Amino acid sequence: MAARGDTKLLLGKIVGVFGVEGWVKLESYAEPRTQIFKYRPCEQVEGRTQGKGIIARLPGITDRDAAMGLLGAEIRILRSALPKAKRGEYYWTDLEGLAVRNTEGVEFGRVSHLFATGANDVLVARAGDGRERLIPFVTGQVVREVDLDAGSILVEWDAEF
Repeated sequence: MAARGDTKLLLGKIVGVFGVEGWVKLESYAEPRTQIFKYRPCEQVEGRTQGKGIIARLPGITDRDAAMGLLGAEIRILRSALPKAKRGEYYWTDLEGLAVRNTEGVEFGRVSHLFATGANDVLVARAGDGRERLIPFVTGQVVREVDLDAGSILVEWDAEF
């Protein structure tokens, strides 16, 4: 098994072309989305916002035909390229796979994934029987403890909900 720092994380993908000079449209999973240009190998890329999206020109790609050949390509970085998370903050990728239980000791399964809403992030805990629980990722109030070393998350959440 690869060390966590060696894990390649999906940071974005090429979703279209822009113009005739080799520019591509990007879907960025970074927050904010233009942060994608701060990581290797993306730091060697010319990029900017364009309307509601972001575009980039990759080294060696100088025309629309070459850019078309990149459609669907994923942009990945090593986990070790991310800056250390601040105290009490977590990268979603570090939470995925952790065991989730409530303060009453009921096991909810493992973190399948997370997603953002307007109000807060939501953690999806999936049990072995396929049941999913959607738990607001609100530290202190709902999420009582995250222990990355132990691989667990303790939540204040009703087992029947």
